[in-house]
Amino acid sequence: MGEIKNNSEILYLYEAIMCNPNGDPDNENKPRMDWKTRKNLVSDVRLKRYIRDYLNIVKNLDIFVRKVDGRHVDATDRVTELLKEKTGSSDLKDANKILKLAKEKWIDVRLFGAVIPIKGEKSGGGAGQSISITGPVQFTWGYSLNKVELLDSATITSVFSAAKETGGTFGKDWKVKYSLLAFYGRINKYSARESDMTEDDLKLLEEAIWNALETQTNTRTKIGQFPLLYMRVEMKEDSNRILGDLRQYISIEPDENIESTKDYTLDLTRLIEKLKSADFVNKVYVKVSDGLNIKGNLEDIGEKLVRL
Repeated sequence: MGEIKNNSEILYLYEAIMCNPNGDPDNENKPRMDWKTRKNLVSDVRLKRYIRDYLNIVKNLDIFVRKVDGRHVDATDRVTELLKEKTGSSDLKDANKILKLAKEKWIDVRLFGAVIPIKGEKSGGGAGQSISITGPVQFTWGYSLNKVELLDSATITSVFSAAKETGGTFGKDWKVKYSLLAFYGRINKYSARESDMTEDDLKLLEEAIWNALETQTNTRTKIGQFPLLYMRVEMKEDSNRILGDLRQYISIEPDENIESTKDYTLDLTRLIEKLKSADFVNKVYVKVSDGLNIKGNLEDIGEKLVRL
């Protein structure tokens, strides 16, 4: 399987067209926005949800953070089932055993870590415990590289038989016209050793990052999202240096009045120069959508470049 021996940094770009990438339940479920800059925002939790769903539904891998029939599964129940399956016992007192089995069973624990709350025994009145492990794969919140136009649908009227006298209920269906979303992430080799993340897990993560938007965005609010660029900058094994948030080295022109990839160019020239000159960079793994217009030649990265 192979141990993770190198730190990595990730740049991930995807587009959202006439959809709601990440609704805010506290604000009419509008797409999350930084209203001052007109930038669309998407949480790291939303991105991890896509990845988890792909690994669970498409790859048929069990995950810890999941729902059954639309409801979150109780963590204590999940751990109890795991113990019975693997050991025949439901003793919840051995935290080290629980953590070991959790890492073996659930790929999202190996990737993203977990906090596993264990309830105390009701009969004995014992205190519960919380088992935690830091995941090696972490993402920032994503934000759009362009200024986003927010659209609302015509008022939707739903008239129920029980509400005819009041005229029904009204709501808005909010969408972004076009959003080019950018995420920054890291993979920490030291945390990977603690979580037992392997090179095989890394391959599955990269598969999920690219494919999840095409397979898991199958609701009416999420259809219209497509991956555009994935880049993983792998550092040399003996290096702990990083480049920092890779989004600081990229830009688009123009950055507003955009409806598709045909309307802008993604400028990677500063990032390419940085990758060429950084002597602590080992390899640069890249996958790019055919529809993306790029300024800068990725081949200039040289022998470090690996096309996925």
